[in-house]
Amino acid sequence: MEQALSISHLSKDFSRKRNVVSAIRNLNLNVDRGEAFGFIGQNGAGKSTTIKILTGSIAATSGTAAIFGISVVHADARRGVGYVPENPYLLDYLTPLETLEMGCKLHGVTVLNLREHCMGWLERFGIAHVAKKRIRSFSKGMTQRTALAHALAVQPKLLILDEPLSGLDPIGRKEVVDILMDYRHQGGTIFFSSHVLYDVERLADRFGLIHKGELKTVQSPYELLGGEQRFTVRSVGEGAVDGMSADVGLRWFADVAQPQLWELLHRLEKTGHQILEVKPSLNLETAFMQYVGADQCSGARQADD
Repeated sequence: MEQALSISHLSKDFSRKRNVVSAIRNLNLNVDRGEAFGFIGQNGAGKSTTIKILTGSIAATSGTAAIFGISVVHADARRGVGYVPENPYLLDYLTPLETLEMGCKLHGVTVLNLREHCMGWLERFGIAHVAKKRIRSFSKGMTQRTALAHALAVQPKLLILDEPLSGLDPIGRKEVVDILMDYRHQGGTIFFSSHVLYDVERLADRFGLIHKGELKTVQSPYELLGGEQRFTVRSVGEGAVDGMSADVGLRWFADVAQPQLWELLHRLEKTGHQILEVKPSLNLETAFMQYVGADQCSGARQADD
């Protein structure tokens, strides 16, 4: 399968007064065409630095990176790439419609009706009603929606997103995730960073965990949890049901492995409970702390020595 991103032995150092700080060290990573890849880690782990190298904002100290086989040192590598930084900087004297039209022209997008094409994306992101208002009057969430609409309007073969759901309310986050999933299902490739692990669980086919500039693991959420799929079940009803724990009022909850799920649901049905929710309980946060927590404890021990 063709690789959308290919990163080999990538490192980036920054000078800080008399010290040299390594933001990323010997990073090796490949992302296939058509894959949604989540790049996760704490703030300062090296996610944004990696993305800035991929998008040509900064140069690597050593190593190589390529987009669809073209080195990122060449501007041609970024043709057909939609990019949204963590804090989008848009020309605030323009309108969303002008921003999208300008982006499409720069990327050489050919459509029958450019204005209609751009308005369609603004409508998709729920901001068509402010298509002709100046961006300087927008909230952070509306600015984020404009930047995301711009990235998708250019008909990208690859989306590079740095904390794409930053500044969005819960409804906005769900709407944007649905749009990104549609793009993914249509064959698009997504490389996105996030420290919100719930976003990764919903979007990513695989994820890479970076900590203090080093890539700790690359796995699918399923692989990370050892192949054991668990589910959270919530219900409401009178009387205890074996396997369920009491919540507030007449509400109950349980966390069960897949083989026990149907048995529990049948028990709830027989006792007249109303099932409120059944959802996968993949927990990347716990697995994340297995890597990060161990490293932090090791660092603390070294500091004590």
